[in-house]
Amino acid sequence: MPATPAPAIAWHAFDALNARTLHDLLKLRSDVFVTEQACPFSEIDGRDPEAIHGVARLDGVLVATARLLETGDGEVKIGRVVTHPDCRGRGVGAALMRDALTEIARRWEPAQPVLVSAQTRVQDFYAGLGFAVTSGVYEEDGIPHVAMRRRAERAAGGA
Repeated sequence: MPATPAPAIAWHAFDALNARTLHDLLKLRSDVFVTEQACPFSEIDGRDPEAIHGVARLDGVLVATARLLETGDGEVKIGRVVTHPDCRGRGVGAALMRDALTEIARRWEPAQPVLVSAQTRVQDFYAGLGFAVTSGVYEEDGIPHVAMRRRAERAAGGA
């Protein structure tokens, strides 16, 4: 498999997303979560306007996205993490997640605990990024998940 260049990653408040970017991130999320995973659920859940959205691009094409949400309990949740099928296993998702942790440390200093609701099939991916399982397996939209948590890195580095 040829090496994939590092994606260009940017973080935007919802109101700062242009129409093309919003379309592309909603399409990618729908293509993967609803169509590929055969999981009919309300992808537009009303939380996007309060989220910070990460978009990863290769050659100008949106190939991965995630959103950051404050939980109200002094924690930040990374959710709606998705990578285009053609880019999986090439480090794009890991680059986006590492950048998300840096963005959290930048926006929410001091570092906040970070949560993810991980599909069990990718919990090792998150474990490799420092997340630890904090729950038993539960179903979310018919897919097995586990809750995972970690401390965000401080903006100056260190965990």
